Amino acid sequence: MVLNTKSKKIVSLLKKKKLKISFVESCTGGMLSSAITSVSGSSKVFTLGLVAYSNHSKTKMLKIPKNIIRKYGSVSEQVCLTMVKNLSKISKTNISVSITGIAGPSGGTKIKPIGLVYVGIKKGNKIEVKKYLFKNKGRSYIQKAAVNKSLGLILSFLK
Repeated sequence: MVLNTKSKKIVSLLKKKKLKISFVESCTGGMLSSAITSVSGSSKVFTLGLVAYSNHSKTKMLKIPKNIIRKYGSVSEQVCLTMVKNLSKISKTNISVSITGIAGPSGGTKIKPIGLVYVGIKKGNKIEVKKYLFKNKGRSYIQKAAVNKSLGLILSFLK
């Protein structure tokens, strides 16, 4: 399994560099956290995994202003960016990752189709938000694809 190989590599690199990581997930529902915690020894590098699924949890737990969600929608670059910035403040980790998207089978629109996912990553002062549009091959496929892309992004930040 590709995820397991990437996860092991990430845990190993984080240990080597003495870095800590945290995640806030929406559409993946904890799958990214699970991919990392499935690796033995991940407790040395993994600090926090939040699943902020509802807009209420995003505003209450992550302190995302309601007007940002109203203006751009919970699946947007702006919300993903605010999620990762605020997670970084909460977790105090070296690397923070946020995921928000539409995994389906419903909830998509022409402007925001099923398969639209944003992944944010913050390491120090460097922040990136990537936009992905995965094929609508079902909810599980989209969630796994989002986790796989997230793991790849984390690896690129660690190198």
